[in-house]
Amino acid sequence: MTILFKNARLIDPEQGTDAPGWLLVSGGTITQAGTGPVPHSDVVVDCSGKCLAPGIVDIGVKVCEPGERHKESFRTAGLAAAAGGVTTMVTRADTVPAIDTPEVLEFVTRRAGEDSPVRIAPMAALTKGRAGREMVEIGFLLDAGAVAFSDGDTVTTNTKVLSRAFTYARSLDALVIAHPQEPGLSNGASVTSGKFAALKGLPAVSPMAERMGLDRDIALVEMTGVKYHADQITTRRALPALERAKKNGFDVTAGTSIHHLTLNLLDVGDFRTFFKIKPPLRSENDRLAVVEAVASGLIDTISSFHTPQDEESKRLPFEEAASGAVGLETLLPAAMQLYHAEMLSLPQLFRAMAFNPAKRLGLPGGRLSAGAPADLVIFDPDAPFVLNRFEMLSKSKNTPFDGQRMQGRVLQTWVDGAKVFDAKG
Repeated sequence: MTILFKNARLIDPEQGTDAPGWLLVSGGTITQAGTGPVPHSDVVVDCSGKCLAPGIVDIGVKVCEPGERHKESFRTAGLAAAAGGVTTMVTRADTVPAIDTPEVLEFVTRRAGEDSPVRIAPMAALTKGRAGREMVEIGFLLDAGAVAFSDGDTVTTNTKVLSRAFTYARSLDALVIAHPQEPGLSNGASVTSGKFAALKGLPAVSPMAERMGLDRDIALVEMTGVKYHADQITTRRALPALERAKKNGFDVTAGTSIHHLTLNLLDVGDFRTFFKIKPPLRSENDRLAVVEAVASGLIDTISSFHTPQDEESKRLPFEEAASGAVGLETLLPAAMQLYHAEMLSLPQLFRAMAFNPAKRLGLPGGRLSAGAPADLVIFDPDAPFVLNRFEMLSKSKNTPFDGQRMQGRVLQTWVDGAKVFDAKG
């Protein structure tokens, strides 16, 4: 069966174009795109001038299976992803227990296949139990389907263990995703240091902690030659080190979160714990520097870092509240803030949210070119709405955007040529 998407505004991050046209899909694969005469097809989808883009590939989604299904399951995460235009969730390994054996990874993959309407690409832990003492069986986990290795926001302090893990990962051409942070400085911190933190009396961390963590990791990359991705670069202090690493030819990429691109530390306001994330929100100068780094291509990817937390974990004093925010359903509308502010174009945004993540992980999606899977999102970048967290499909509702006026609605999401979400029901 062939499907024709006509009257579309094609957002092609690979070519960097934003132009009217049509897209033809056959057997779950994109076969052709163009602007001329519309070809015949079995099914016609009229996009009515709305945007048609590759589905988002979201690196660093936490699905709380196994261990914490009351926070998020593969079913609820998959429904939320589909509603947010996310067609591939690259899931984290910081579950209970951690995904550090082929058996746990196979359980996760099986559950996702049964319950999630979108694709899953699972990460595995880098060290056993994410404890930083002994590396996992990287080869066996690669064979079981792991696309990358990461201990999440747990930083390994034993550099000998980390260097051995990097060396072994390099021998197998495995990607390591790390959280650049100096743990001694950042331990127990709730906000970024500065006048605001002092006035609020909150434990704080200097932006230099991120720079110090990145410097150490880059030195280990130089020593071992491993493929390395920094999960979140959020401060301008870290950008020169990242730029030097790339100029030196190291196999290094970096990402950031949509929350650090659209919020700053003043949003914490009167100790609003839904704004407590890790790393903490930064200054406005840092935010603008990171947005510019995405625009220039220095920072490669944008992700939601979807981290569900239940009400009991968030309804606590700010220092004691759990870190994290859900983001699968808000990633695209939050990104539209940057588009409407004329800071990033739609091709730039989808290059960071779809094309670059897929390319870094060796996945076939993120493109509109012939031969790519028909993982697509149709959205209206201008549609206004007020976010009500209780209408979200995620099991947990801890979003910092609750009650905010936003623009950008997902109309349809397609995975492998099948419609998995339709705003009309």
